[in-house]
Amino acid sequence: MNDKQFRFQDFDIWKKAACFSGPLFELADDLESKRLFRFADQLRGATMSITNNIAEGSGSLSDADFANFLNTARRSVFEVANILILLTKDGRVDSVRVKLMLNELEEESRMILAFRRNLKS
Repeated sequence: MNDKQFRFQDFDIWKKAACFSGPLFELADDLESKRLFRFADQLRGATMSITNNIAEGSGSLSDADFANFLNTARRSVFEVANILILLTKDGRVDSVRVKLMLNELEEESRMILAFRRNLKS
């Protein structure tokens, strides 16, 4: 039996984003324990937006429409990166922990862009 019911589950861009969302959600939990609720909520929302837009876009009837969802997913990558950078600048989060996350986000951004370029125009 195939555990994959939707085509987005086969996309490396979705798999990678789903994989690194775990550590980002853990960080959001840590932020909540520090009473940084707004940062935690924003981080969770932006993180989910990456996989959500890849998934939602994969259901599009045209590549042009899918490309728009991929653009939104990529912008969400940048939003997450910005949140992490701000938290590091303020000393609220360990910079070593964030550096690994930023590396993952940078790679995800490149992967989304390459995937988008391979869509039919």
